[in-house]
Amino acid sequence: MLRQLEGSAAVAQTVARCGPDVVAAYPISPQTHIVEGLARLIAQGEVGRCQYLNVDSEFSALSACVGAAAVGARAYTATASQGLLFMAEALFNASGLGLPVVMTVANRAIGAPINIWNDHSDAMSQRDCGWIQLYATSNQEAADLHVQAFALAEQLSLPVMVCMDGFVLTHAFEEIEVPDADAVAAFLPRTAPQHVLDPDDPMTIGAMVGPEAFTEVRWLMHRKQLAALEAIPRVAGRFAAAFGRASGGLVRGHRLDDAETVVVTLGSVMGTVEDLVDELRDDGEAVGALAIGCFRPCPVAELREALAGADRVVVVERAFAPGVGGIVGQDVRLALAGRDRPVHDVIAGLGGRPVTRRALRAVVDRAASGELVAEPTFLDLRAEALAGIGRRP
Repeated sequence: MLRQLEGSAAVAQTVARCGPDVVAAYPISPQTHIVEGLARLIAQGEVGRCQYLNVDSEFSALSACVGAAAVGARAYTATASQGLLFMAEALFNASGLGLPVVMTVANRAIGAPINIWNDHSDAMSQRDCGWIQLYATSNQEAADLHVQAFALAEQLSLPVMVCMDGFVLTHAFEEIEVPDADAVAAFLPRTAPQHVLDPDDPMTIGAMVGPEAFTEVRWLMHRKQLAALEAIPRVAGRFAAAFGRASGGLVRGHRLDDAETVVVTLGSVMGTVEDLVDELRDDGEAVGALAIGCFRPCPVAELREALAGADRVVVVERAFAPGVGGIVGQDVRLALAGRDRPVHDVIAGLGGRPVTRRALRAVVDRAASGELVAEPTFLDLRAEALAGIGRRP
């Protein structure tokens, strides 16, 4: 049943229906409403025997989840921005130990200067920590992806981040269908964890590994990530069959047939891009859009296939690597290696700056006419604010 809900409330209710055993929480905007909502549901006895842990930091929150998952508990937490950075050591521990922790990242800019608004700098900074990264384009998808995240984490014995845009999604109210509790229970049966600490059958996990074995351990992590490329669409297909709507997957195209220019992006800005594509199509321009639903592991083969017919690609991304340029754009170039077509990095919406259809249209028009040569291009860059910077007085 569709209900008007805040995105954070929908995520909290969905996570509750996934039946976590442990929720470890430390508040940081814009994810706080999620863990507050879960706290209320747990206190009301609506989440079975779930234990809610108020901890002293984000590092402690994820460390508690690591400990819980290591003894076979279904564990969940949420964070954003500097909170994710504070977890960095534990992020690598969770993935290196192969623990099926699920975490919501309410994407937010990283300081300094301090900025609490949305971009993807936080999750992108941890893109190589061994976690699966799923990106939601809408609040409905954000809720749905959490059900799939628990299924993937426990099937693959890998931790999963569900990334949803801070404030743009977390604090937006819209009609959302929270996945039915009975359907979620049927979709997420309790499974035996691959690694469990048991006092009656003692073992050690995460012990010291020397040079003679560390490469092999990392290779195994890489192989598990590649296995996720097959599992993610399979789980998304199961979800669509069980809940009657498509959600998740590796990539999702919009009007790609005969598209000469394709705009690639991830997250909620896909809605704006789809509106722009429809507008350009009405004007007779052959433009399409492609949303990346899973950024890690990188769906190289799917990107290559989806972009096979494009003459040019415009990658709109909400973060970048200073001194290099686009982050997502580099992976798109990898997917298109050997194919002679331009891939333009467009950095947009940093620190919550609006990404408007008008500004995107100007960039797409410049790309189509061969005028987009600067790499990267910063959307709506205020040149007047930069005048004189770096010059001697």
